[in-house]
Amino acid sequence: MLNTFVVYVEDKPGVLARVASLFRRRAFNIDSLTVGRTEKTGVSRMTIVVDTDETGARRLEAHLYKLINVLLVENVTAEAAVYRELAMIRVTASASQRSHIMDLVEVFRAKVVDVSPESMMIEITGTEDKIEGLLQVLQGYGVLEMVRTGRVAMRRGGKAANGASAGADAADAAPASGTVSYSV
Repeated sequence: MLNTFVVYVEDKPGVLARVASLFRRRAFNIDSLTVGRTEKTGVSRMTIVVDTDETGARRLEAHLYKLINVLLVENVTAEAAVYRELAMIRVTASASQRSHIMDLVEVFRAKVVDVSPESMMIEITGTEDKIEGLLQVLQGYGVLEMVRTGRVAMRRGGKAANGASAGADAADAAPASGTVSYSV
């Protein structure tokens, strides 16, 4: 089962290497890893997807907390969350194929971000299934190159239970009761 961890860390050199080494030492394969700055200066947010059972997920969470630069770990797998991924796909596109490809791009709510005489670059954001669907349709035209970001995740509703105030007291970070949220 794929488990998604949101890990808040101090934004310092070597933190990513220590986190990745922990997974390597424990013989877990990272399926997806994204890292970026947060709204809080000096704090980065990692979204790590790993294929493990519930026991392995609990062990990983405990081991992550042992790392010095880790501020907060959340396993959002069973939480109400929004997951997204970004992909850029370069596809062969002759002049006669362009209108067909652009129609497909529109259906998937993607966009063309670059055009050359022999190819087009398409940008798509969405769920992994949506990206896989577009890739499958574009295979007939000839996919020349592709890059994907990996999964990012954010809890639904108001501020995350602990994430938005990484390092804050648990009592201060409790989610609001009755919070409702809808995805678009």
